[in-house]
Amino acid sequence: MKVKVLTFGITKEIVGDTRVELELVDDSTVSDLKNRLELLYPALRTLKSYFIAINDEYASIDQRLLSSDEIAIIPPVSGG
Repeated sequence: MKVKVLTFGITKEIVGDTRVELELVDDSTVSDLKNRLELLYPALRTLKSYFIAINDEYASIDQRLLSSDEIAIIPPVSGG
């Protein structure tokens, strides 16, 4: 299945665009997506943390993906 992933902040800089399309096997999970992203964009591994949101909600690592999902990489947030 093909998924579209939106990027923001530092993740946009790492990926080099505001969105990326990836081909994943059917029944993939958020964990599978993160592994694929980190394989294609190794600099993502250097981030202290980043999250995946699906359809405007934070996703669990074992959540299954659908090609129709709106997926976003949420970069680490700093503040004080």
